Amino acid sequence: MKNDFNYCPKCGRKNVECIGNRKWVCPDCGFDLYNNVAAAVGIMIYDKDDNILFAIRGNEPKKGCADLPGGFVDFDETAEDAVARECKEEMSIEVKDFHYLCTYPNVYPYKNIEYHTCDLFFTAKLPEEYSSIDDYIKTLKAQEDEVDGFRSYRVHTKEDIENIPFAFVSGRKALARFVEWRNGK
Repeated sequence: MKNDFNYCPKCGRKNVECIGNRKWVCPDCGFDLYNNVAAAVGIMIYDKDDNILFAIRGNEPKKGCADLPGGFVDFDETAEDAVARECKEEMSIEVKDFHYLCTYPNVYPYKNIEYHTCDLFFTAKLPEEYSSIDDYIKTLKAQEDEVDGFRSYRVHTKEDIENIPFAFVSGRKALARFVEWRNGK
């Protein structure tokens, strides 16, 4: 486990042990800290031609790479609430009609700590009043401190996915699942 503690967060002694890559324990005071995953969400907004909306990451990790709009689930919300909140924050839009697609594990490196996540992915059709994802992108307002802009990529085959400078492995796997779903598999 890369996220080793030098001192116990409860008693402050330097005797913390990592047990089975799952938890840290302090034999001096009995403190246990489990290495649980964090929940995160991503949404694929797509049009009739399988063009998908991507956000361009404005921060590390993977600054400048394509990513699905989304983020971490807050402690007091459902995954669906998180999708709606993240769409509002990152793109200034309300997305109401979306559906669960799949989930994949991921590792999110941030400031020298590896956060293990369970990423839940959702899909939403492009709102009917727009003719394409590119028309839709023109109406979006990027969250200045998180997103450097938006772009679309066509994701009709698994080969299409390889051409996308995508940020995270879990998202690539979710895009592959999207292709299977759209092709009736």
